[in-house]
Amino acid sequence: MTAAQSGGLPPAVQALAQADFGAVAQLFRDAGFAVALPAPGMLQVKANAADVNRPSVVLSVGVHGDETGPIEVLAHLLDALSRDVSAQPHALAVDLLVCVGNVDAIRAGKRFIDADLNRMFRPVRGSLAQAAESARADEMIAATTAFFSHAGPVRWHLDLHTAIRPSVYPTFAIVPDLVEEGARAALVDWLGQAAIGAIIMNPQSAGTYSYYSAEHCGAAASTVELGRVGVLGQNDLSLFDEVSQALNSLLRGAPPRPVKAPPHVFKVAQEIIKHSDDFRMAFDRGTHNFTSLPQHAVIASDGETVYTVQHAQELVVFPNPDVRVGLRAGLMVVRVA
Repeated sequence: MTAAQSGGLPPAVQALAQADFGAVAQLFRDAGFAVALPAPGMLQVKANAADVNRPSVVLSVGVHGDETGPIEVLAHLLDALSRDVSAQPHALAVDLLVCVGNVDAIRAGKRFIDADLNRMFRPVRGSLAQAAESARADEMIAATTAFFSHAGPVRWHLDLHTAIRPSVYPTFAIVPDLVEEGARAALVDWLGQAAIGAIIMNPQSAGTYSYYSAEHCGAAASTVELGRVGVLGQNDLSLFDEVSQALNSLLRGAPPRPVKAPPHVFKVAQEIIKHSDDFRMAFDRGTHNFTSLPQHAVIASDGETVYTVQHAQELVVFPNPDVRVGLRAGLMVVRVA
């Protein structure tokens, strides 16, 4: 976050963007919760009396430093909740880990410092191993694993993002296929309550934080895309109203909100991997997420490799020819529900 960005921010937003949990941590402590700061930019709040029926929830924001809307949303929610527990400790109905991801990139007003943090949650990092974000991923993995190590069966991780490109579905989510069926149903229902328009069921990891917590911690996890990248303090928070209300209900244990329309569900048809610097996509940078391409259409070329649409119709998501060699440059999905 640059000095210019920090000037007119509400104090709660400025504190969270700077990974400063001092004020809210003290309010939770004063209300009788067990509070820890496991690493910079992380706040853990647990009930002092262990309860296996108490849900455990990880909320993460700022894994990409330029995705600022969720930072503002979470800052306001956390500020209100920390004040309410002073009079009503039961206002927080879950054990909670808040993680502000790429703190240095947020402060710099950049997407990342050396490399994409959301490709670091994998055992072998290759050329990414020396990036500044590699050490940060290790801190996040350690804190998340420890948080879930003694958790009960209800485990959630919502990794809140905003997209670089415009999208046919302004809000959408990516859910790992390996999430257990019952937990997945509850997660999909919550995503509907949050007015998420589309869900992509993902069969394999691209090194993302949410996939890691699903695979290694048994969490019902999702990467949730909430509109477009914006400047901190200049986001239209009215666009986040429904997800904010759904998050508030989740944290406070409130009854589920009605689902206006169930999300459309997609599955991954193919991953587009960038194998060399010769990689070229067959459409321009203005292409929206979930743009439909017909069968046999060229998606991308990479030397002698040509990616084409295999089904009657596939939709492109996250097309990004600028990723490093060896990483995913896009997903092709098909609708299943």
